[in-house]
Amino acid sequence: MKVVIIGGGVIGLCTAYYLRKTGLEVTVIDRNTITNGCSFGNMGYVSPSHFTPLASPGIISKGLKWMMSSSSPFYIKPRLDIDLVRWGMTFWRSASKTQVEQNTPHLNNLLQLSRELMNDLKAALPANSFDMIEKGCWMLYKQPKTGEHEKHLAEQAEKFGLRTISCSAAEVQDYETEVEVNVAGGVLYLDDCHIDTGKFMQVMYRFLQETGVKFWVNTEVKGFASGAGNKITAVKTGQQDIACDEVVIANGSWLGNVSRLLGIRMLMQPGKGYSMVYSGLEKNLQYPSILVDDRTATTPINGWLRIGGTMELSGHSDNILPKRVMAIHKAFGKYYPTMNIPEPDPEQAWYGYRPVTPDGLPYIGRHSRYSNLSYAGGHAMLGVSAAAATGQLINEIIQHKPTTIDISAFNPERFR
Repeated sequence: MKVVIIGGGVIGLCTAYYLRKTGLEVTVIDRNTITNGCSFGNMGYVSPSHFTPLASPGIISKGLKWMMSSSSPFYIKPRLDIDLVRWGMTFWRSASKTQVEQNTPHLNNLLQLSRELMNDLKAALPANSFDMIEKGCWMLYKQPKTGEHEKHLAEQAEKFGLRTISCSAAEVQDYETEVEVNVAGGVLYLDDCHIDTGKFMQVMYRFLQETGVKFWVNTEVKGFASGAGNKITAVKTGQQDIACDEVVIANGSWLGNVSRLLGIRMLMQPGKGYSMVYSGLEKNLQYPSILVDDRTATTPINGWLRIGGTMELSGHSDNILPKRVMAIHKAFGKYYPTMNIPEPDPEQAWYGYRPVTPDGLPYIGRHSRYSNLSYAGGHAMLGVSAAAATGQLINEIIQHKPTTIDISAFNPERFR
């Protein structure tokens, strides 16, 4: 069986891994190189702690205060865009307490499965080929109200079987022995881990090539050929048509663009995030952390430090907003005042486009328009966290096997 995967990010690579592992013939097509997408420069979290969907009452409560400020953690650039309007209306409806309570267990199951499978991937790939640091991740807060919310989430996490430690400011400081931490408190999620995503993707890319997966990089998908029974028979590129028995669309924030070539409209917005990397630091953090009140993230690994954040819905725009880059820098300084991180040059900041669905859940599953079409995308900030599970689930779907977990909440056609 020949499977073509459109998209060579972390979701596409993990999907290729599981399909190839079961003996299928796999081809991956990507519009860029494997090292030039959202997956490559992100924070590297594998986080079962992130079980609350992005579309939640907490985001809506911030509402217009955030959405119309170009320096806020969550910014929507005002523009006339019917797709954005449809997405926004669905996002608003999806952020209800009832909807989130329904969606949270499904997201939790996906993330916990993926966390387990990451151990398998680490064992399967060449020894010590990528770094996977298993010491947890902090949710740090400054505001007492935020602390109450984080403690409530920790209680929910414990019910899901996750291990947490709720700490005072002094207790947080006991964990971070090298630098001053200026917080009211924090929750440490012990089951979270983090990886060097760039190294992981390079290792996976080489491993897949060695095991027979074919790659077409810097290759645009121009269209599709179809035959009897609503079946896609080939993926058309500018170079040649690639024959297929199955197609998986896993190209992140460009998922909607490729879907239109099939006559399918998918609700998806690119959510731009920024990050900066610092090396040669005299002192570094011991733990990764989410700076909750400012929606900023930190990842220390291999002697360097990555700081990132923001969600900017401005389309596939290459424009960098200096205010947003500086907001990340300032947020970090508020929590770690003695680190003395140099002020970034906004033009040198890395950015990537997260694929954001209106309800914060990914699209995983078959689409009824074509008998051999599957989706694996829309993971927003959870691409690395959910990649392994998504890959395994797509393999199970294509092989007509029962899925390891219930995937009904991830139905690609749920917004029809």
